Amino acid sequence: MNLAYRHRVAGWLSLGLFATLGMVLEALLAFKSPSYIGAIGELRRDLWTLAHAHGTLISLIHLAFAAHISERSSSKVSLASPALFVALVLMPVGFLLAGAFPSEGDPGVGIWLVPLGGISLVGACIFLAIDATQRHGD
Repeated sequence: MNLAYRHRVAGWLSLGLFATLGMVLEALLAFKSPSYIGAIGELRRDLWTLAHAHGTLISLIHLAFAAHISERSSSKVSLASPALFVALVLMPVGFLLAGAFPSEGDPGVGIWLVPLGGISLVGACIFLAIDATQRHGD
């Protein structure tokens, strides 16, 4: 299975997943779920909205990545690929876990996954920027 195919599948599947999460969040708001609306619910709502937004955007980045790469993969592309998968998992899951288990107005410990996912995403972007400049020179 080639790299572009894996990212295309991951991008579409995760986009569907995070779109569904967005609809669930809208339903929780519409039905005024006490665990989503109350005082602790405000923090939960913000964190779960961040999980939805980051998951959706990183899904789109996977689709863009699949379109960017060619048969001639560089070492930078092979470094960016796993970093994108790490970001796709850690950032949204970190926000979801942080919102699922908040304590006294602070996010849950899952929030520590978010910076690791962010670092992976930034690293992938740097690798791909280097790859793009190297390809431009060809």
